[in-house]
Amino acid sequence: MERIETTKAPAAIGPYSQAVRAGDYLFCSGQIPLLPDSGEMVAGGISEQTRQVMDNLGEVLAAAGADFSKVVKTTIYLSDLNDFAVVNDIYAEYFVSIAPARATVQVAALPKGALVEIDAVAFCG
Repeated sequence: MERIETTKAPAAIGPYSQAVRAGDYLFCSGQIPLLPDSGEMVAGGISEQTRQVMDNLGEVLAAAGADFSKVVKTTIYLSDLNDFAVVNDIYAEYFVSIAPARATVQVAALPKGALVEIDAVAFCG
């Protein structure tokens, strides 16, 4: 296994890696809308938070030599499922070829009060 880290995405806020490569697969930890340079939450609502999450996830993928076209599975965690349509529209902008398999769930709370968190699995073989 190989740990993947980049300063272009927020540092882990707990005992976990931004991503781990295991064979041909890359397992990306959930990203929340933190700004990489300050570790602070991005200003704004669900739209701004979703874009920041996707940008953070893109940087983790890039650190492993991958991009969104390699993602095969994601999970979206929302604090309010009523935000689904907004998140879905922004998410779709990042997957221009084959959209990955996905689950979307509403949760009671997310770290640091985030409105959205997204994790991913990519195939890099």
